[in-house]
Amino acid sequence: MPTFSSNNIPDLREQVIIVTGGNIGLGYETILQLSLHNPARVYLAARSKEKATKAIHDLRESHPKAADIQFLQLDLASFESVKAAAAEYLHRESRLDILVNNAGIMMTPEGLTKEGYEIQFGTNVVGPALFTQILLPTLRKTVKINPQARVVMLSSAAHARAPDDVYKFDEVRTTMSDRHTTARYTMSKLADLHYAKALAEREKEFKIIPVHPGMVATNLHHASTGYFLKPFLYAAIMFATPVEKGALSQIFAAVSPDVKTGQYYGPVGKEESGSKLAQNRALQERLFKWVQGELLGHVETIEE
Repeated sequence: MPTFSSNNIPDLREQVIIVTGGNIGLGYETILQLSLHNPARVYLAARSKEKATKAIHDLRESHPKAADIQFLQLDLASFESVKAAAAEYLHRESRLDILVNNAGIMMTPEGLTKEGYEIQFGTNVVGPALFTQILLPTLRKTVKINPQARVVMLSSAAHARAPDDVYKFDEVRTTMSDRHTTARYTMSKLADLHYAKALAEREKEFKIIPVHPGMVATNLHHASTGYFLKPFLYAAIMFATPVEKGALSQIFAAVSPDVKTGQYYGPVGKEESGSKLAQNRALQERLFKWVQGELLGHVETIEE
């Protein structure tokens, strides 16, 4: 496959795009690159209005020809915020061509989301799953006018460091104080990969693509290294890819007509199988069904 670059991004005329966590790092670069290819609108979904407004201002100042970029208030650690963000989007738009679930947190201190999930698992997995599920009917409608409509779910190469005793669901509604923060993070990234693959098996009309960007120089990395991620964080510090290039993995997944739904991609556009746990379909199905159960009552129709 020829090397993918920003020059390979197609004309996105009339398309409407959401990128979560778009005010910094990979999300910011993804919005920048996509907005230069003529979409109707790009929504920058983020928790902080102040930071998002500044990011949008900076994008417009540096690239006056960029497409219309709009702010969408979204806190993935709150079901109320997720549902409000989706409702606001659906009030404004009738189509959704590309959803990039980019936002996430990494190796944070112990904490809980508004609904009581471990903060990393809730923010990285449950919140994005709810946001995606609410928007599925719009994606199903959009694919009839744009066969390339899709969802991109950002995982991480660090999923390979998830502990073997992953998915003890009774502990997900605790701070998981007996697990190191790196273990909590890697579990969430494995769950993102499993969820995307499971959803792709069920949503046949449009593409759902899990992807990891490689080691990228963003502000997501935390000072806490721990046993699990030392090799990854050492590589990130010593050999990190600039954000401009690192974002190409998820941009490729967002726009390439050649991507296969449910396929896990690494940098850039490389098909990967993921870890042994990632390939465990029984574990994948267990994770998916648990998440769907948690979302019941928050989405009008949750399909098995």
